[in-house]
Amino acid sequence: MNAPAGSGSPRSTATVWLVCIIAAIGFAFDIYELLMLPLIIKPAVATLSVPLVDALVAGGMPRPEAVASFAPGGKNYVAWARLLFFVPALAGGVFGLLGGYLTDLLGRRRVLTFSILLYAFSALGAGFATSLHQLLVLRCLVFIGVCVEFVAAVAWLAELFPDPERREKVLGYTQAFSSLGGFMVGGANILAAKWAMSLPAIHDGHDAWRYTLISGVIPAIPLILIRPFLPESPVWAQKKAAGTLRRPSIRELFSPELRRTTLMTTLVFAASYGIAFGAIQQLPQILGGPKGHVTILADAKAAREKLTADQAAAGQPAPTPKELAQAGGNASDAAVAKVTLAQETGGLVGRFVLAMLAGWIVSRRALLRVFQIPALIVVPALFWWISTQLGQDDSMGMIKAGVFVAGFFTVAQFSFWGNYIPTVFPVHLRGTGESFAANIGGRVIGTAAAWFTITFSQSTPPDPTKIAVVAAVVAGGYALMGVILTRWLPEPGVVRE
Repeated sequence: MNAPAGSGSPRSTATVWLVCIIAAIGFAFDIYELLMLPLIIKPAVATLSVPLVDALVAGGMPRPEAVASFAPGGKNYVAWARLLFFVPALAGGVFGLLGGYLTDLLGRRRVLTFSILLYAFSALGAGFATSLHQLLVLRCLVFIGVCVEFVAAVAWLAELFPDPERREKVLGYTQAFSSLGGFMVGGANILAAKWAMSLPAIHDGHDAWRYTLISGVIPAIPLILIRPFLPESPVWAQKKAAGTLRRPSIRELFSPELRRTTLMTTLVFAASYGIAFGAIQQLPQILGGPKGHVTILADAKAAREKLTADQAAAGQPAPTPKELAQAGGNASDAAVAKVTLAQETGGLVGRFVLAMLAGWIVSRRALLRVFQIPALIVVPALFWWISTQLGQDDSMGMIKAGVFVAGFFTVAQFSFWGNYIPTVFPVHLRGTGESFAANIGGRVIGTAAAWFTITFSQSTPPDPTKIAVVAAVVAGGYALMGVILTRWLPEPGVVRE
């Protein structure tokens, strides 16, 4: 893997491999952080809403109604879920755009390092949140770090490997490890649920969601230690040293030469994210809610009964209602995490398939449609079907299989953007252009799909069937938008510097 002299690529084989390994860990950690929220939002709202429930009761609302309003689909749950899904994405989009500008202005490596520090320690702090407001602020900081890191990492890799064929492989295969982040966070959630009752108490509780959030700091350690010592982008550094690096400008993204590129990459990128956040990321609320899938409800009941039996056998007092709720909630979280692992398995396979196809299919539009068109059919159909299966105890295997396929066609699209965007923006605008498409498109417009699904599925009492149906409609709408607009997505060509 040695690069030829003068190519601008890392010349040492060891450096090349180290760059690829660290990039792969970075992409994995990005997804690790982003996929935490769908896994922990239900139990986190239940735990952190206790003071808010007490306030409603003090105001005259019956306690059962107050508690139900914070269950998935309830009025107050919907309000907080919208905030937790969309406000961090909005913050990430706005500040991520600024981070992209700073990536072009200050360099790829420096911005990478600070973005990693930001989201690692924000994730750690989120595990100790004592209110929903604290959790919201810390999730905003996590999102900002992740949004900036993704843009800087893609620009960095694209410029470290200027040979087009080699760049496609490096970006494709390192981004495939993003799905490893999904495995990691799913596995962390399962382990946290299994061992939560024996781990040190946090705020007098043993909630698995807290330990899952805290685990987010662990994968950041090798990145923090190694990334500052890796080479800066040679293309950026050479232009900076020679004084030929033009100052980045958001306005230039909308110049006649780049307007179509900016608009189409932003909107089609948003469509890819909308499928995931409008439907796939809502599975924990659909399957694990109080009226969710019958087998998951049975797991939660069995966990409560086991805790009661274990404490009785040990001669200990009967578990408190809080302990029973935690045991049942942890078991429910673990069961939902296993479904998430099926999704990430499909996504991992899809990313590797896209990496292979990228070298064979010349047209970027044709490559993207290989995954867009099946997603348009599969995802809405899957979620409509799930809405009919919540009471069927023999359907979980088929749900996992369907989620695998949905992940295959949806998650692979994320890798496409990491390969495509660096080829259509000039060096001095690469970070800014990537940031606009990824953050304004993906993180803001795309993640807004979660806001639509949560808002239009609100009901009293909460109804997971309605959430699944609305998810099918929202994901289908975003997928259709992506398929239509891809017709105007520019093919990479000679980029004006």
